[in-house]
Amino acid sequence: MSHALKQVFNKDKTFRPKRKFEPGTQRFELHKKAQASLNAGLDLKVAVQLPPGEEQNDWVAVHVVDFFNRINLIYGTISDYCTEQSCPVMSGGPKYEYRWQDEHKYRKPTALSAPQYMNLLMDWIEVQINNEDIFPTNVGTPFPKNFLPVVKKILSRLFRVFVHVYIHHFDRITQMGSEAHVNTCYKHFYYFVKEFNLIDTKELEPLVSVWVCP
Repeated sequence: MSHALKQVFNKDKTFRPKRKFEPGTQRFELHKKAQASLNAGLDLKVAVQLPPGEEQNDWVAVHVVDFFNRINLIYGTISDYCTEQSCPVMSGGPKYEYRWQDEHKYRKPTALSAPQYMNLLMDWIEVQINNEDIFPTNVGTPFPKNFLPVVKKILSRLFRVFVHVYIHHFDRITQMGSEAHVNTCYKHFYYFVKEFNLIDTKELEPLVSVWVCP
């Protein structure tokens, strides 16, 4: 992680506590295994593959939490520049507008500013990953039938954060010298969702012209 990212992470009041894995649990061991693969400099396409003998849902759960933590951090680096004035609509350029919908206040897709959308998104994801009924932490507790649909929704919405950051705020990321970190994080995310078919190809189109991952 770059020094700039560490600085922002340490001082930015908007960051939420990171969801962590309890030492000694299977998820903790999987998390360590995933991090070891990345730290060893393995090809990201290889690093995302399910390790032999492991359950796919466990592997997916570990990565969803990790991506939430890292993408939340990335957005935090530009959050001071993503304002109601600069980004009155959550979008990814002129062709893509993202509307918010949930089961509470916004029952119909609603156009919001980017910072409003981001805050609602991070709050919503935090609720999902801390819900034991969706992301069980006890060994032996089965994942619910709706686990993958929830995961797909989380990841498709997190992808929108990448879209907004790349198209509207990448100049700031570059000024901070953090583009390599963000690029690596996106490639890791992209290869993971492709490996397990977690985001429709059509939804990935907004960054096709920006990023070409082989």
